[in-house]
Amino acid sequence: MPPTRPSSAEIPDALDSDLGWTLGVVFRSYVRTANALVSHLPGGPRGYQVLAAAAQGLPGGQGALAQRLGVDKTVMTYLLDDLEKAGLVERRPDPADRRNKRVVATERGRATWTDTQTRLEHAEDHVLAPLDPADRSVFRELLRKLAAQANSLDPVHDTCRLVEELASDVPAKPRRSPRG
Repeated sequence: MPPTRPSSAEIPDALDSDLGWTLGVVFRSYVRTANALVSHLPGGPRGYQVLAAAAQGLPGGQGALAQRLGVDKTVMTYLLDDLEKAGLVERRPDPADRRNKRVVATERGRATWTDTQTRLEHAEDHVLAPLDPADRSVFRELLRKLAAQANSLDPVHDTCRLVEELASDVPAKPRRSPRG
């Protein structure tokens, strides 16, 4: 009987200990699933984040929300317009400063957020399936601490600018000649 080959998961790989590679693999796995689950929302993942913030009653006005989520203020305006048209959020005057607008989830928005949150939890469970429940909890807490520290050292105030900066760091691919 021929020897059985170990599965690729059992074969150690030099990349297995590379933080960037491992984070990237887990991130891509989660993003693929999460994007599919929030694609029904205006703005997709960004729309979901705005809806989650509004449904949970995060304090602050529209500008503060844009800064917290790292969304350009102009982009946030269009995103909120689309979420309002869908009946998911409303802009209301801030009682503390009527010049500011608070973003508040509608009843439909809260129900949509609850349903989407439940589906995202199942997606998270799928991605974290190799970990037992206690390890999942520890992993989430450690990841939260890392994210808070990283954000305090280098906060993202404008994700659009960040994407442009990252894209400018990527070397251009050589163009193929028409013959090649």
